[in-house]
Amino acid sequence: MDINVNMDPNVNMGPNITVQRYVSSVSDINLILEEESGIGNMVGEGEKPKAVIVGGSIAGLSTARALTLAGWDVLVLEKTILSPTGSPTGAGLGHNSLSQQNIHSWLTQSQQLLNNTTLPLTIDQNHATDSEKKVNNTLTRDESLNFRAAHWADLHGLLYNSLPSDIFLWGHLSFSFHAVDDKGSVMVNAKVLETGKHMAVSLPFARNISLILNSDPLARSGIFYRYSGYCAWRGVLDYSKNENSETITGIRKTYPDLGKCLYFDLASGTHTVLYELQNKKLNWVWYVSQPEPEVKLSTFRGTSVTTKVNSDMIQKMQQEAEKNFIPELVKVIKETREPFLNFIYDSDPLENIFWDNVVLVGDAAHPTTPHCLRSTNMSILDAAVLGKCMEKWGAENLESALEEYQFIRLPVTSKQVLHARRLGRLKQGLVLPDREPFDPKLVRPEDYQELLLGNTPFFNDVPELLGLIPSSSSPSDCL
Repeated sequence: MDINVNMDPNVNMGPNITVQRYVSSVSDINLILEEESGIGNMVGEGEKPKAVIVGGSIAGLSTARALTLAGWDVLVLEKTILSPTGSPTGAGLGHNSLSQQNIHSWLTQSQQLLNNTTLPLTIDQNHATDSEKKVNNTLTRDESLNFRAAHWADLHGLLYNSLPSDIFLWGHLSFSFHAVDDKGSVMVNAKVLETGKHMAVSLPFARNISLILNSDPLARSGIFYRYSGYCAWRGVLDYSKNENSETITGIRKTYPDLGKCLYFDLASGTHTVLYELQNKKLNWVWYVSQPEPEVKLSTFRGTSVTTKVNSDMIQKMQQEAEKNFIPELVKVIKETREPFLNFIYDSDPLENIFWDNVVLVGDAAHPTTPHCLRSTNMSILDAAVLGKCMEKWGAENLESALEEYQFIRLPVTSKQVLHARRLGRLKQGLVLPDREPFDPKLVRPEDYQELLLGNTPFFNDVPELLGLIPSSSSPSDCL
């Protein structure tokens, strides 16, 4: 099983990074592994098992934290070469009560920090938008959502600060890992992007590494991305200096439950998402159907392609928004600085998520479209289940631990990826094999249930294994 990692220096990793290790050659990797982690040493009696995690996004950090608590030494290989300061725009995300409980159990700081950086999302509400009359009509309202809204950089920062800073290995290399013999030696193929040089070095220390974990979807060999058929304009409006502006008073009057509600506005062939983030920010997403762009793999971010936009593209987007949505929402879109454009991809479910001692977690295991708020929640639950499996079985029974991890997670994530794909196509009015395209003007009562997030397979499922999670707060305390 190859693991390919595109070490891209442009990815923001979150705030408050205090230690930086720059990698200019593969020999540096071996040296730093020995100096910082002792991974180059033989594992003797009483020593901790060791894992290398490829990718330092939320999935990678969650896995690092879960394995650390299970008694493992970890090393995180991350693409970034400069100390990041967090994305100025970034994106919002929603995490469910189980993710909240897992994050609480991982934080070394005050558990209240999670609540201080998030807002509740207790309502899932779908509107039908009449683009001609510019009015919304409520289709569904579910008041049992039990999520919290966070900015990506804030959640990433909490997880990063719960880990030792010296477990991170920074660099801008492309890696590929593959076994070269039956003793566990690993060959690393690398490219130093700054110099353009390629190299291949055998790492004998790897025979003493129990696990190589991949949380980066770009680092998955043989991945086949499926274009969803649409892109997403995204933005975060910071209104902290204009709380009483006409735009903010108007949006609050029209969407009165901002601060606790996840709003979906469904127009013909398009739809938007709107919810509030902590620190007086409004997060919006607008899905627009269009042909697949010509892109390079290196532009992927998670399960989307981020495209550079110019002022003409933004102006055209704003004009199209005026044609489709109500004026109060359009004003928010127009006043947002630096909106960005993602093209949305996913992948068909895999048959396996581990091979020998190589394990997939997060978007590397199950690239998904964002419509069921699954990506971050699946990543966090992957990490939690993997950590508990390692704790239960121990490193000496690694295969049994990985088999249980796969047995618990693969059936769940496979169904959730396919359901998110269906829900996205439904809300976007695209063709589905078993029904007519969805039209919010002609919606039938039997269509309502399909729109609800709560109909996602295993939506509130809690694996029995996670009954062991220590937590001083119940899920309801997180709201």
